Amino acid sequence: MNVPNHVAIIMDGNGRWAASKGMPRNYGHAKGSNTVELITQAASDLGIKYLTIYAFSTENWSRPADEVDALMKLMREYIKRCIRKAAKNNMKVRIIGNTSKLAPDIQELIAELETSSAGYTGLNFQIAINYGSRDEMIRAVRRIAEKSADGLLKPEEIDEELFASYLDTKEIPDPDLMIRTSGEQRLSNYLLWQMAYTELYFTDVPWPAFTKEELVKAIEVYNGRNRRFGNI
Repeated sequence: MNVPNHVAIIMDGNGRWAASKGMPRNYGHAKGSNTVELITQAASDLGIKYLTIYAFSTENWSRPADEVDALMKLMREYIKRCIRKAAKNNMKVRIIGNTSKLAPDIQELIAELETSSAGYTGLNFQIAINYGSRDEMIRAVRRIAEKSADGLLKPEEIDEELFASYLDTKEIPDPDLMIRTSGEQRLSNYLLWQMAYTELYFTDVPWPAFTKEELVKAIEVYNGRNRRFGNI
């Protein structure tokens, strides 16, 4: 099986899965957090080098306050666990997104996670928190414009490679495969620049019910695609 180098996932369906069980949405988010741990291990076992998950988008702030508060609490708990899991599994973790908008204690946990795992050589695991692709690109454009205004960058020097170096995903290869769970078929402002040539896979399986077997199924579909670039 040809395993993609980089898999990106939109983890959808936590709330709907919980509702189907007669449980509150936050129960689904908690179960979804457990699934993240299972899939990071599965990705590592399969030989995937990079895994990026969409944990909290810039649009998620518009959800009910109690749900956002529960998600932030869950995020704190998960990051603490992730620090231990990263050490145990030799996993390098990076957070992408505008983390300056997060609570100070979460920012401190993120810094600890990234610093403590920076030297690990196993799975490269990216977590998108307060991430939106349009926001990411606007932030990149502002930094480029500031450099240009300071005379440190000429407009003719701006190309795809330079622009990509200002994104949150700098030094991370573009995804080969994007998986979205729970039946929705849209990108939801996720890695729009990076997924210009990514294969897309949509499944009706909600995220809390997603398993290693479902991941393998997505990779098998990916293997059946005729990946061509530039009409070659």
